[in-house]
Amino acid sequence: MKNNYESPLSSRYASREMQYIFSPDKKFSTWRRLWVALARAEMELGLPVTQEQVDELEAHAGPECIDYEAAAAYEKQLRHDVMAHIHAYGDQCPKAMPIIHLGATSCYVGDNTDIILMKEALTLIRDELVRVINNLAKFADQYKDLPTLGYTHFQAAQLTTVGKRATLWLNEFAMDLHEVEYRIADLKLLGSKGTTGTQASFLELFEGDHEKVKAAEDKIAKEMGFDACVPVSGQTYSRKTDTFVVNTLAGIAASASKFATDLRLLAHMKEIEEPFEKNQIGSSAMPYKRNPMRCERVCALARYIMCDVMNPSITSSTQWFERTLDDSANKRLSVPEAFLACDAILRICQNITDGLVVHEKVIEKHILEELPFMASENIMMDAVKRGGNRQELHERIRVHSLEAGHNVKDLGLENNLIDLIAADPLFGMTKEELTAHLEPSRYIGRCPEQVTEYLAGEVAPILEQYASALDGSTVELSV
Repeated sequence: MKNNYESPLSSRYASREMQYIFSPDKKFSTWRRLWVALARAEMELGLPVTQEQVDELEAHAGPECIDYEAAAAYEKQLRHDVMAHIHAYGDQCPKAMPIIHLGATSCYVGDNTDIILMKEALTLIRDELVRVINNLAKFADQYKDLPTLGYTHFQAAQLTTVGKRATLWLNEFAMDLHEVEYRIADLKLLGSKGTTGTQASFLELFEGDHEKVKAAEDKIAKEMGFDACVPVSGQTYSRKTDTFVVNTLAGIAASASKFATDLRLLAHMKEIEEPFEKNQIGSSAMPYKRNPMRCERVCALARYIMCDVMNPSITSSTQWFERTLDDSANKRLSVPEAFLACDAILRICQNITDGLVVHEKVIEKHILEELPFMASENIMMDAVKRGGNRQELHERIRVHSLEAGHNVKDLGLENNLIDLIAADPLFGMTKEELTAHLEPSRYIGRCPEQVTEYLAGEVAPILEQYASALDGSTVELSV
């Protein structure tokens, strides 16, 4: 029996890899790694910390060593999660117990861990983005020459190609990738700043030696895989960092939602569909249905992330002076769940883009229904070359277009604009001559060249840089 609530992000959507990054094992083992780094830095800079103590801490730093029952018992007694884990760690490391957390405040482990986890999670998001980009690049290249109706205001406009449209989706994901790269590079540890960010406790430990205080922080950053710590802070790193990161995830969500929404519209027109498994059921009531459920899920999760950006923004704006604690409970929800939802979105997008189904005959049918209208300008110019009056011809095409539109919209008939023009002696053109203007490839402009140039100039360097992310990139969804 399952009688406790569980987040759908964990039970249905997010990957095991992303769930692990925000798991208790990862969090508390990172706390222990930070305590090891602090002890090692203090030892190397002359404080009374021994190699034996550092070794003992290091030997018990792995997630398999964490005694959650002991930590829970301590927290029930002490009402403080960091102190509870210090005591649980100390029970396992009796020789090192006296120097664990020396000079530090709770945010030394809490905030530094948050930054470390966000960096790892952004790296996973980056690799998932690359896989979506790779799939869309292959799709765009495959269909760069296939004409399709372009739409403005969701009304038929000039032709484009299926591949060119795919580059529009692709380009937004590439923009997101550049943003993720910037965020990863820009993240800095909090470091060892103390209770109000002044490093007073460490200055006391190092007996007024400012250089050793700075050196300790540099050593900690290097051991944890960072180039630097934030230059100034209160007790915490600025909560604007969370705002920036979640906004980056919301940007990905917006791109994915745009892509998925376009596919939902294309599925309605029966032009392009998401993958549909042999035994998949589209509707419990209507056996014939092929609902775009993956794209709908992308849109639903994207909406969640885009709304979630308000949480870190408001949290950042309401922090009092050097530290308040009204951020903690909100951060525990808003940041990890934004990552879990974004991870789920990108995995679904990988699955969709790996198996898009293109119905070329339907696309061609829709083109031919609209192409006579689109060809009318070329027909008019051809007639002018044959001696016609441009203004008179324009008016006749306008009148014929209204009649053809009436036949299509009000009478349900085929578009007969070409027949109407052929019957008009003002144009002096046969139906065969007019039909020659109905070759779709004449109306796609530079679409194939644009796709080729974009893939070579913008996408190929991305795929080359992150080639390792493409190994085993096919994603199967369990639900």
